[in-house]
Amino acid sequence: MFSNKMNTMEDNYELAKWLAGEMTETELKTFQKTPEYNTYARIADYSSLLHTPTFDQDKMYQKVVTSEKKTKKVIQLNQSWIFKIAASLLLFIGIGYSYVVFSTTSEIASNGEKTIFQLPDNSEVVLNSGSEIKYNKWSWNTHRKLNLIGEAYFEVAKGKKFEVETNLGTVTVLGTHFNVKAREKRFDVTCYEGRVKVNFKDQSIVITHGESVTFENEMQLDGNVNSSKPEWVDGVLVFNNEKINAIIKELNRHYNTTIELKNISSNQLFTGSIPSENLEEALEILASSYHLQTKKINSNTIILEAVNVSK
Repeated sequence: MFSNKMNTMEDNYELAKWLAGEMTETELKTFQKTPEYNTYARIADYSSLLHTPTFDQDKMYQKVVTSEKKTKKVIQLNQSWIFKIAASLLLFIGIGYSYVVFSTTSEIASNGEKTIFQLPDNSEVVLNSGSEIKYNKWSWNTHRKLNLIGEAYFEVAKGKKFEVETNLGTVTVLGTHFNVKAREKRFDVTCYEGRVKVNFKDQSIVITHGESVTFENEMQLDGNVNSSKPEWVDGVLVFNNEKINAIIKELNRHYNTTIELKNISSNQLFTGSIPSENLEEALEILASSYHLQTKKINSNTIILEAVNVSK
């Protein structure tokens, strides 16, 4: 135990000398070979982002002189005092470093909006309505990984592995264009360029240009696409065997409104296109497809009700 204490004291002494710039050339070369040096150097680099209060030397001197007159005690600025300052500074830097390194950046597209932004490597993301992305920009160059809630289209810059995590599955690529949608229990991935690997629970599959895969309630549905990017980016919502209840929720996100179904099974399937920027036309398509009538309750609430054909 005594040996460990001695080693710790020696380490603190060397660290304090390095922080104060008082090492000889030989001591500096030896210190740079230690395993801890890279960590200390990184912390020192990030400390440049932080600001510390200005030290008023004259004010401190006057305070010491006054204290001497009152207490008749001698205060010496010895090495112990310098080491305490160095230790406090290191702790302050470490806290700031941890905050910077472990903090996350969020991008949000509220209902009725789409958000376009670039990641630190210039990969471009189009975030669909009612969606959110979180990532760490400080470690992005070494670990391209983000978390997605909702739907987004990615044009990934070539580089290291790129991962999109959702609550339903993970998509992994190196550099390509693809779309990921994770809503409730349905997970859709479409590849527009290159190839992507999709992990869903214990399954792992690879899809390439023009292919898509959907997982819903443990079922897998494969498909093909002919477009160069998802239609929703240009204001058109395309559905393939999707439940009308899920379509209504998607319309509510895009139009930031409340559409309710009445007297119709929410499990009925729909395949087709619906505009995301013309609410009246969107409602007309659904009404004609399912024999519904539209009732506008107020400026933000609409009811789609099944027509009683027996009348």
